[in-house]
Amino acid sequence: MTLQDTLWTFDDLVGAAGGRADNASGAPVTGLSIDTRTLAPGDLFVALKDQRDGHEFVSAAFAAGAAAALVSTSYEAKPGDGPLIRVPDVQAALENIGRAARARLSPDARVIAVTGSAGKTGTKDMLRAALSRVGATHGADKSFNNHWGVPLTLARMPAARRFGVFEIGMNHAGEIGPLSRMVRPHIAIVTTVDAVHLAQFPNVEAIAEAKAEIFQGLEPGGTAILNRDNVHFETLRRHAEEVGARVVSFGQSARADVRSKVLEIAADGTAMQIDIGGREIHCRVGVPGIHIAMNALAVAAAIDAAGADVETALAALPTVPPPPGRGVRTELPLGDGHILLIDESYNANPASMRAAFAVLGTVPRAAYKRRIAVLGDMLELGAEEQSHHLALKEAVDAAGTDLVFASGPNMEHLFRALPPERQGAWGLRSGEIEDALVARLAPGDVVMVKGSNGSRMGPLADALRKRLAAG
Repeated sequence: MTLQDTLWTFDDLVGAAGGRADNASGAPVTGLSIDTRTLAPGDLFVALKDQRDGHEFVSAAFAAGAAAALVSTSYEAKPGDGPLIRVPDVQAALENIGRAARARLSPDARVIAVTGSAGKTGTKDMLRAALSRVGATHGADKSFNNHWGVPLTLARMPAARRFGVFEIGMNHAGEIGPLSRMVRPHIAIVTTVDAVHLAQFPNVEAIAEAKAEIFQGLEPGGTAILNRDNVHFETLRRHAEEVGARVVSFGQSARADVRSKVLEIAADGTAMQIDIGGREIHCRVGVPGIHIAMNALAVAAAIDAAGADVETALAALPTVPPPPGRGVRTELPLGDGHILLIDESYNANPASMRAAFAVLGTVPRAAYKRRIAVLGDMLELGAEEQSHHLALKEAVDAAGTDLVFASGPNMEHLFRALPPERQGAWGLRSGEIEDALVARLAPGDVVMVKGSNGSRMGPLADALRKRLAAG
């Protein structure tokens, strides 16, 4: 191990965690892990209590090569365990390490935080790729946007980074504020506000108020980047200005500070001429969809606010793939031809569902004859869940969708509202429509699979891949 490989010295880690070590000293730590299945030699194993108690896996972590483990003071060491850092509360200690990682960044470094009802992960990924063109950049590979994901991403950040990019999510009010204060961003992006997690909120306006918590952690003189086309723009701007932030807007509106002057949408991406501060920059985004293009405007605004070269950074966007389950395309063999699977199964809400149908509508008929949608329930929409599902019929029609398969009690409302010739099959659970879907497929079909995580559309997409790949 070289000094360059060291993320934390053992002593610094003990101090950052606010704990005490069983051993007088330990090896330097090269990473942090909360999962023994992906732990790399040299990692600190963090024994969080989540779906399982991480303390059950401490010995397995050391067997896999962990340099040390962060454990509760009550943990009973086992034979073969290595250096232990004991703390009263493992979650709180992880947060302490995250704050210490943020504090040790150079004053010249710039930290960006992203939230929104949709598009957080894709925007974070575009930012990470773009900023990596102009300086050393840190950001999580996955979403990691919750109470443990944010401090874990912070704690994994090396001190010598020019840029840090963080995603912050929520299910309830009051969750974004503490995470933003931990990240202390110089730039905060809100991609959009829409009807997501409505079961926990009285209305969408309350969701906008909760998203505005991201401004609570903004550094003095920070920048808020907001969607000018969203109906909640004024609410977000008011909250941003209350903390003294400079507001930069993006969108298609002529009033937006960063907007797309020319927009050419195609099945393989979007070409756009970005107007930013009177400058015109040509940009291509490799992931199709107007929603992706709009988020690329937010990326451009953030790069500019960070003081980086926008044109050089944006040159990375054609190479950025969609995150898993968020539009990944796979050609699968079928008969004497193939089908195109568009996997949007990671999650769903009314905004992302409409965006996915808009993308489906761009797939050229010359290449794929039929457009098939396979839909699972959108969850956590509260009392208006039925109307939100029925309202998708407009998007189904606009995309020229030929056939719809659906699962879940809420998606049944949309399914029954379609004419019989466009009804594929409906089932209470996603697995119940798998055979009917496969039986109706033909070479030249494009199949989009989408639904909330709880509707289990991901396993259906996986099953489709396996069955067709096996012939």
